[in-house]
Amino acid sequence: MSAQFDRLEKCYEYVRTVTDFIPRAGLILGSGLGGYARNMKVEKEIPYGDIPGFPVSTVEGHDGKFLLGSINDVPAVVMKGRVHYYEGYTMEEVVLPVRLMRRMGAEILFLTNASGGINRDFSVGDFMLITDQISSFVPSPLIGENVSELGERFPDMTHIYDEELMEQIRRTAAEEKISLKEGVYLQTTGPNFESPAEIRMYAVLGADAVGMSTACEAIAARHAGMRVCGVSCISNMASGLSGEELSHLDVQAVADLRAREFERLVTESIGRMAKGQED
Repeated sequence: MSAQFDRLEKCYEYVRTVTDFIPRAGLILGSGLGGYARNMKVEKEIPYGDIPGFPVSTVEGHDGKFLLGSINDVPAVVMKGRVHYYEGYTMEEVVLPVRLMRRMGAEILFLTNASGGINRDFSVGDFMLITDQISSFVPSPLIGENVSELGERFPDMTHIYDEELMEQIRRTAAEEKISLKEGVYLQTTGPNFESPAEIRMYAVLGADAVGMSTACEAIAARHAGMRVCGVSCISNMASGLSGEELSHLDVQAVADLRAREFERLVTESIGRMAKGQED
């Protein structure tokens, strides 16, 4: 047994001492979705700090706990507050929560975040369906000894974001009359915002939005055999595109303004995904 899997098993064993809940879906809440619990029937809360060897969120606006319950009648585990690489954690620690959700039984991972818009056709407050990603600017979460109990050494990433799940989100947005853009998400290490020159480079590479999370989580989830989807809230235009200085408070403010609509999109999409699996 690898050291990584041993650590995961200890976390899993603790969780099973406090609940026998088995989720079908996992949801990671980005900035602005901290109040998402109002959309679910919460059966159990597990603070990250209670789990042995588990990383704890340190960023303002990111509570550190798992919520276990139902979303649109779908059993789900929700990360209320994610862990970021820039907080000083190793990439293994950053994706440990994703692996734990998979170990608990989750088959689908729904990623959300707040990001900076690079695509000039985007506006602040837009929602972007993540269709692909660029993770070349952060270390791979799969570096080191392979966790063979979770997945193979060289996993394919041709379809990181599940085509069927993306279509379910598109249909949900159309039915709910929620405007939805689409694009490629690029992850940086953070915590500093990017320079204008870097943003110009990312645009040349094909990125439509940039942020400091998500891509590494998607890789770990796909390695573990989960189906992945994601939606980003464009909380600001990236550096050099608006002429304004960027701040985390502004990011949170925009995300908070769009929170209710974002929550509706996520909730209805998860319900549709579960129905799609049953049909």
